[in-house]
Amino acid sequence: MNTTTTTSTTIAPTAFTPTPAQPVYVAPFIDRVAWATTEQGPSLQVFPTESGRYVQGETGLDPAWAEVVALDPTADSPGMREQFACHWRFARIVAPDKTSWNLEPWRPVVTDAEMVASRCNPGGAEEQIP
Repeated sequence: MNTTTTTSTTIAPTAFTPTPAQPVYVAPFIDRVAWATTEQGPSLQVFPTESGRYVQGETGLDPAWAEVVALDPTADSPGMREQFACHWRFARIVAPDKTSWNLEPWRPVVTDAEMVASRCNPGGAEEQIP
């Protein structure tokens, strides 16, 4: 005679609150770039994607800058990457919904401390783009 034994275990419910999944932000980080003319001089408007605005940490900085240069090779000029890095590190936190990050080739090349003190706009106030 064959017998089958079945065992069951009851698991008591626990106080578990599920955590919603965190979004994963991946490239592309830059939607487009466009040149604008301001009273101070030319300004490259960099329009980040949602990923560019909200990806955590600095891991996307180099790939994002490469996207900017791929979209407009003239962006690769003295001081422009440093302005971009400042926006990447700080402007995304302070103003994540800012329409564009504006980089100006006429701004002076400065130390990291001066860049932060000037709110990413060394050599003059933030430009007003019409």
